[in-house]
Formats: sequence, structure tokens, C-alpha cells
Amino acid sequence: MIVNFADKIVVGLAGVPITRDMRLTPEQFGLLGSSFFFLFSISAIVVGFVVNRIDTRWVVLVLALIWAVAQFPMVGEVSFATLLICRIILGAGEGPAFSVAAHAIYKWFPDHKRTLPTAILSQGSAFGVILAVPALNWIIVDHSWHYAFGALGLVGLMWAAAWLALGKEGPLVPTAAMAAAETRIPYARLLTSRTFVGCVAATFGAYWALSLGLTWFTTYIVTGLGFSQHDAGLISVTPWVFGAAMVLFTGWLSQTLMARGVSTRRARGVLGAAPLVVGGVILLSMPLLHSPAALIAALVVGAGLCGSIYVVCPPMIAEFTPVAQRGAAIAIYGALYTLAGVVAPLVMGSVVQTAANVNDGYLTGYMINGAVLIASGLLGLLLLWPNTERARLLNAAEPTALGLRKPA
Repeated sequence: MIVNFADKIVVGLAGVPITRDMRLTPEQFGLLGSSFFFLFSISAIVVGFVVNRIDTRWVVLVLALIWAVAQFPMVGEVSFATLLICRIILGAGEGPAFSVAAHAIYKWFPDHKRTLPTAILSQGSAFGVILAVPALNWIIVDHSWHYAFGALGLVGLMWAAAWLALGKEGPLVPTAAMAAAETRIPYARLLTSRTFVGCVAATFGAYWALSLGLTWFTTYIVTGLGFSQHDAGLISVTPWVFGAAMVLFTGWLSQTLMARGVSTRRARGVLGAAPLVVGGVILLSMPLLHSPAALIAALVVGAGLCGSIYVVCPPMIAEFTPVAQRGAAIAIYGALYTLAGVVAPLVMGSVVQTAANVNDGYLTGYMINGAVLIASGLLGLLLLWPNTERARLLNAAEPTALGLRKPA
């Protein structure tokens, strides 16, 4: 996940020199940010069904090789179309990454011990940015944004070699007899269950904020607030540091609450969704702030609070999903919420381009993000009931399994 998010952040980090060298409009740069997600969801769903049958070790290896190879065309002079295509290919390779990694981790930890490992896995996103931004920004400032892509390609190849040597499959894999005995839930019922829909809705808002952070945050710091590229690179780390602390705290608190007997409705559902509402209110307050420091702080805290939902939703889905269907269910969840990555950068680009001035455009874009966060958080609070979901789904499935109709 560290490599994965370093790959994601590079376009946003190099946004100003890329826009300048390629003479892009804000709408074109928004399209470039969104292009990463064009095949993201489709590949996540396809690979999600694949990992139900093939070891995650080999699936992750193939994905990592795609990430690495997709970076190298940008080392030399490149057209906008080529850059766009490479980002689409990269997105197709990275779309299934988190869901496949979570599925792999759940082969090592039982349900009551999964929240903290999920939090640590999620830290890859933060540390991918925290570790990569200083190095990539140095390459961008002192050399060229082209070489930043090449450096990521080399790192991807090195990681793939290490994974080939060290990656293993966990022991918590059901035998054929166990899989046959486990009651399967029709996907139509599983994917329309209250908690699954709540997870998608809540994480959609969080990913809206994350995709703006990946694509537009550094550009806003430079063109909106007037910082230099060097200083903006340093500032760009701050949301991820705060987000990392939030994710680890949520993982620790959730697992501690569950150990004390608190229901997963509260220890996972409420704990994950409530911070989205708070974060949305903070983003909506940005027009009331006037100093650059206050605006940056609002973005850091408002967007950083969203990290809680990534920690709790995959374990919630795993609570009520049969093991044989878990890889696909988590992948489809990821495919749906990451559609925010297609929409959010385009919306911001369109708003900035049509606004009376650049700052008004950015503030409007972040206020839209705030409204999305509040709506997503409220839906999460309403719909996330993982502690009762499995029983409800299995009770609904029994009459069908027996060839009977449920009474009216």
C-alpha cells in the first residue's frame, strides 16, 4: 500500500509543473486525476472474483508488476494522451489492491482481531505519501517530474521481487468440505444488505476527500495560497500524518471496545461514520477562514477524520459475508466507493475553471466535498448494523435454500 499510494500521489504532487509544461487547463488536469479511476472499479470487481479461487500471493504479484511498468513511459517526453492512458492502466492495476490485501490479511487473523491489522494495512496510504513526497518533490524540483515517475517504476519492480521471495498465504483458509458446508448468500441479497450499502455510501464520501487530496491539494497550496513548490511539498505531508494517527487510533479503539463487549454496531459502525459528519462540517466552514494556516488546518483535519471509515468497513463486511464470497464482496465494495475518484477531481476542475477567481473555485469545491461528507456520514450512521446483518441475511436465505416461499 505504500508503493500503491506513492504511485497515486505523484500526479497531484507534480500538478503545477505538469500543467505548465503540457499547457493544461484546470478541466484537463481534473480529467487527468479522474482518469486513474476509469478502470479502477471494473478491475476491482473482476479481480475480486478471481481471488475467491486463486491465491492472493500471485494476484498481488501481477498487480504490482502492472503498477511498475505503467510508470516508465513518462520518463521521456510524453503527450497528454499517453500520460492519460498510462494513468488509466495504472488505475486498472491498483483498483483491486486494497481489497485483495485485506482479503489476504484476513487469512491470518480471526474476526475479533481484524480491525487493528486493517488499520495497519491502511497506514500504507499515509506512509506511502509521507515517505514518498519528500523524495519525489526533490526529484521534481531539482531534476524533472518525468524522473519521479521512473523512480516509482523502479521501486515497484523492487517490491515485486521482494514479494515473490517473501509473500505467503495465510492459514485461515476453509477446506473444500468447510466451504461446501457454509451457507452461501445470493450476491443480489448480499450487495443490497443494509450494512453493505452503508459501507459504500460512507466510504464514497471519504474517498471524495481522499481523491481531492491526491489530485488537487498540492496545486491548491501553490496556485490558491501562493506557496512555492518546495514548501507545498512539505505541507502536502501534513494531511497524511494526521490521517495516519486517526486510522491507528480508530483501529486500536475499535478493537479495545470489542474486547470489552461493545457491539460492532457501535465499535465499528458509529465509530467509523460519525467522524465523516464532523469532517464535513469543518470543510463547510472554510469560507469563514481567512489565513492560509487556518485553511490548511481545516483541510488537514476535515479530510483526515475520514480515515476512520477505511478501518472499520472491510471487517464489517467480513462479519456477515461467507468466506468463499469475501474476496468478491470486499472488492465490489471497493469498486463502488472509489467511483468518487472519477467524479471528485472533475468536479473540482470544472468549478475552479468557471469560478470568478481561483480561490473562490477551490473554496466552492471543498464546500461540495463537505456536503458530500455529511450526507455520507449520516447514511453510515443510519445503515451500519453489522452485528445483526449475518443473522438477517441467513434467515432470509433459508426459505430459498429449502425451495420454499417466505410467508407474506
